[in-house]
Amino acid sequence: MAARTLIQVPPTARRGEVIEVRTMIAHSMETGYRAGADGRTVPRDIIRRFTCRFNGELVFSADLHPAIAANPYIAFPLRATASGKLSFTWEGDNGLSQTESATLTVT
Repeated sequence: MAARTLIQVPPTARRGEVIEVRTMIAHSMETGYRAGADGRTVPRDIIRRFTCRFNGELVFSADLHPAIAANPYIAFPLRATASGKLSFTWEGDNGLSQTESATLTVT
């Protein structure tokens, strides 16, 4: 089942302009250290890696750890050099791998 994501990329930008890309994914980011209602440790389930590619080229990546809050929000600057497709991938425990995309038009 896919997690809900929010991606904010300006639809257009001027060539050379630095834009802010913002992403968030709905995920509990369970650390594996917390006890559940039954007293047993809740198994770890975190997003371990986030990557962003622009027209196939890696432009941003981050390794995430158990200390990251639920529903990780990631924002980063990107220089608009050409029109193209941004692909965002979240990878995590338990086989999670989710990719979403957005289009950027450079004028």
